Amino acid sequence: MGEERLNPKKKRKASADSLKSRVIVLVIVFLILFALIVSRLFTLQILNGESYENDFTLSIEKKKTLKSTRGEIFDCNGNLLAYNELIYEVTFEDKGSYTDNTIRNLTLNGILYTAVKIIESHGDSTYRNFRVALDADGKYVYTVKGFNLSRFKADFFGYQTIDELKPEEAEISAPDLIALMCSDKYYGINSQKYSDKDLAVWDMPRTLPPEKVLQLCQFRSTLQANAYQRYNSITLARDVKEETVSQLLENTGVLQGINVTENYKRVYNDALYFAPIIGYTGQVSAEELKELRESDSSYDSTDIVGKVGLEKKMETQLQGRKGSETIYVDNLGRTLEVSSVTQPQAGNSLYLTLDSDLQKACYHILEEYIAGILWANIADTESIETEWIQSADEVFIPVYDVYYSLFENNVLSVEHLSDPDASANEKSVYAAFQGKAASIFAEIKDQLTRDDPTPYSDLSDEMKVYQSYIVNTMLPQAGILNEDAIDKSDLTYKAWAEDETISLQEFLTYAISSNWIDVNGITENMDYLDSTEVYSSLADYIAEYLGKDSNFCKRVFRYMLMAHELNGSQVCLLLFDQGVLDMNTSDYDQLSSGTLSGYDFIRDKIYNLQITPAQLALNPCSGAVVVTDPEDGTVKACVTYPSYDSNRLVNEMDSNYYNKLVTDLSSPFYSRATQELLAPGSTFKPIAATAGVAEGVLGATEQLYCPGEFDGVDPPIKCWIYPGAHGTETLADGIRNSCNFFFNTIGFRLASVGGEYDDDTGVESLKKYAGMYGLDSASGIEVPESAPHMLTYDAVRGAMGQADNAYTVSQLARYVMTLANSGQCYDLTLIDKITDSNGNTVLENEPVLHSELKLSSELWDAIHTGMREVVLNHDSFSDYNVEGGVAVSGKTGTAQEVVTKPNHALFIGYAPSQSPEMAIACRIAYGYTSANTAALARDVVNYYFKQKDTSELIPGHAIQVTAGNTRTD
Repeated sequence: MGEERLNPKKKRKASADSLKSRVIVLVIVFLILFALIVSRLFTLQILNGESYENDFTLSIEKKKTLKSTRGEIFDCNGNLLAYNELIYEVTFEDKGSYTDNTIRNLTLNGILYTAVKIIESHGDSTYRNFRVALDADGKYVYTVKGFNLSRFKADFFGYQTIDELKPEEAEISAPDLIALMCSDKYYGINSQKYSDKDLAVWDMPRTLPPEKVLQLCQFRSTLQANAYQRYNSITLARDVKEETVSQLLENTGVLQGINVTENYKRVYNDALYFAPIIGYTGQVSAEELKELRESDSSYDSTDIVGKVGLEKKMETQLQGRKGSETIYVDNLGRTLEVSSVTQPQAGNSLYLTLDSDLQKACYHILEEYIAGILWANIADTESIETEWIQSADEVFIPVYDVYYSLFENNVLSVEHLSDPDASANEKSVYAAFQGKAASIFAEIKDQLTRDDPTPYSDLSDEMKVYQSYIVNTMLPQAGILNEDAIDKSDLTYKAWAEDETISLQEFLTYAISSNWIDVNGITENMDYLDSTEVYSSLADYIAEYLGKDSNFCKRVFRYMLMAHELNGSQVCLLLFDQGVLDMNTSDYDQLSSGTLSGYDFIRDKIYNLQITPAQLALNPCSGAVVVTDPEDGTVKACVTYPSYDSNRLVNEMDSNYYNKLVTDLSSPFYSRATQELLAPGSTFKPIAATAGVAEGVLGATEQLYCPGEFDGVDPPIKCWIYPGAHGTETLADGIRNSCNFFFNTIGFRLASVGGEYDDDTGVESLKKYAGMYGLDSASGIEVPESAPHMLTYDAVRGAMGQADNAYTVSQLARYVMTLANSGQCYDLTLIDKITDSNGNTVLENEPVLHSELKLSSELWDAIHTGMREVVLNHDSFSDYNVEGGVAVSGKTGTAQEVVTKPNHALFIGYAPSQSPEMAIACRIAYGYTSANTAALARDVVNYYFKQKDTSELIPGHAIQVTAGNTRTD
């Protein structure tokens, strides 16, 4: 047993051998593992290093938004009104790697500058969406105010909210902001760090002109906003020519990041007729974006949205749904691969209730009638003595007002008179103007420096106009007079502004002492000048400023005309000189020689619509027509004159055209159909008839005797027929005759309570029934509409449509529609249906009943009979009331504003009388007499029912109307 035991030494040796073998195995295993690691590292870093490095960058996944296509807009017959046209768009994506900021600025500025040069060399323009512009004096100015301006500044300084802006950032001026953007800290525009060799690479001058600086600042600031999303490109130009595309693509090797893509622009057919209804689209503003994001977070700052009209009202239907694409980008944000795409969904299409042919016809008929009224009432005289006018019947239009309006409404350019390429006639007119201006400025200087200046009240009317302009307009605009600092209760201020007992010199002296005026901006070393020198410097400053102020110059031209220092023929020649009219050598020679008078010439151009009422902006220059279907409240035509070309405002706005529209005295942006509130005149009388019978103060068949004057109130109210009289009348007769006495009586009875007159009671009764006819609220039409102004006082005058009743034409259209269908008051609507991009109907619009009048058949018969007899007895319809013609019912209205201006002209009606298919409301502000709107409505009805040829109804020239303002209602 002992022999079987191992020797201890042998045992230890066996253990050591075993351990050694295990270590060897372990070492071998480690060596193998190490070899594998080395091999793998060699493969990763040496053999496939570049590939794996590229693959690694693919791990950065981003989502990119794809814009949707806006829905289209059609009329009721499927005619296309708004659509999207395919265009080429130039974009830029920053794909570069830069060693330092100087190289980055030089490269980006060079690429952008070169791309812009190519774009503009082919007559294309760059995309403008910047909140800074150059004014007429070449100074940088902001183009927005308030929230939008603060948002613009916050975006530049990199803040999420405007509250984060520091005081100096919030108050930074436009020139200082541009200077900051140009600095080396930001975009390095005009930087002195670049060598001549650096600039030569891009053929870029050392100092760029201000316009180019603005372009680069816009593009660079947009790039800055995309700094962490470099895969998002920015737009440099839209709708460029194929020649531009070709040259840009030829230079893609140099212009890294420049690309040409396909996009869409919004286009409007027959824009002039539909612009106030459809509106237009444009780049979303910060304020609009904030509002839209409250209901849809997918909106971003690059979106194109509806700005006005149905484009804005129906924004969420038209916009569509955005798509997206998943992309992989490198660590610099550059696109490497597109992984997946979700296609965008086009917006829904709108089908309107409007008939485009009727809409266009109404516009032309309306314009021709307004032109006809102007043509008939222009007199060959210099002025009208308004202080002697007793009635609006006496108002006419002096031809000198027509001449002056060409300057006042910017039809003629004051600035072009001094242009180097001005015509001989322009130079002659400008020389006369300079002489006149010099005498004006000399007199102003004399008044400011003499010892005994003339009090304002003793000045000539002409000098009053100039001095008022200096104080009320020029000095505040120049930043010399601080209007907010003025104490309006100050006695010296009142002596100037109200009593007119002190001179301009005295007022300015006091204003300076009261710190209302800062004279330091006028000249240097002002502290070392005595009072005479101060006013001499101020006079020189005023002369220099006003000499370049076109609005002041226009006032000078008025007095040049009145003083015969400028004649009508010279003004008419300017229309040819400045291209307002196509050159007609015969007319030009005759005007120059005096064989053709300015009066005859300008009337001829108005008659032939070569000069339009909108251009002159005299009274009248505007009007509206609304046609509805009485069965359901659908609007067949909604016309406002004047209008504008929305194609010049959509996509990239034509800023010069926009500014012209904004300053146009005919107010083309103001919808005369849905926003202008004016008295309804005698068109209100059927409401008074309804109230009288329904409230029991008048029998439906009761007779009243009209003596020609209502003496129940003081002063008495004359009927329009006074000193004549209507005699005995029924309710239908009262409507037919538009008898003021008849409806004054109803108003008086409604206000009579227990034998006492209570005006509030009468007013409330009239308001009650006006509301039933829909005049208590907006009409429901889907575009901006002013709230109606219902009667607040004077039931007696209110019953005949005067006092402070005021409604839009759209509201009168709902009212007459309710008359036409005997009591069903529907909300007006422009929307027929909405379909998706595949043509499937997603919304079928249904009529909305606002209210219902349940009146006796006796009362309805009286109202309808009276309105039918209005037409049967009206001269405007004398050739219309024939056998086989369409029977028309209606009510005229004449509303007086002031005796020194023409009356407003109105007409409401429907046809056919027995079973109405259409209802119409039309108004011409300052249209002289309702006979004009009655004739206008007659021609619209003729067109609607095809009673006459279109060429007869729309001859292409002014419609001859009766001159004067004689009232028959």
